[in-house]
Amino acid sequence: MLSRDQVLHVARLARLELSEEELERMAGELSAVLDHIEKIGELGDLEGVAPTSHVVAVENALRADEPRPSLPRDVALASAPDEAQGGFRVPSPGAAPSAGEARRGDERSEAE
Repeated sequence: MLSRDQVLHVARLARLELSEEELERMAGELSAVLDHIEKIGELGDLEGVAPTSHVVAVENALRADEPRPSLPRDVALASAPDEAQGGFRVPSPGAAPSAGEARRGDERSEAE
């Protein structure tokens, strides 16, 4: 079984904050995963074994990918807070707002 410190280390790497109860549960679950990996390692040479995603053969599990009617663009964009070039305009993650975006935000605050 993984130690508390090992689980805390993995949680820190994943940027997770775990409660004491979660620490205990994760120690058990992570240990079980590592036990399965160890068991697979005992199988030896798997060179000729084809990779699988299911234990049984699965055929035609997905519907055909055919075009279907959708919302007209103007209806979809009607409730967009910021529409540009026929699409939804969103800020880049982690980017500081530009001066124009900051002003628009101030204008929205004043209008509310």
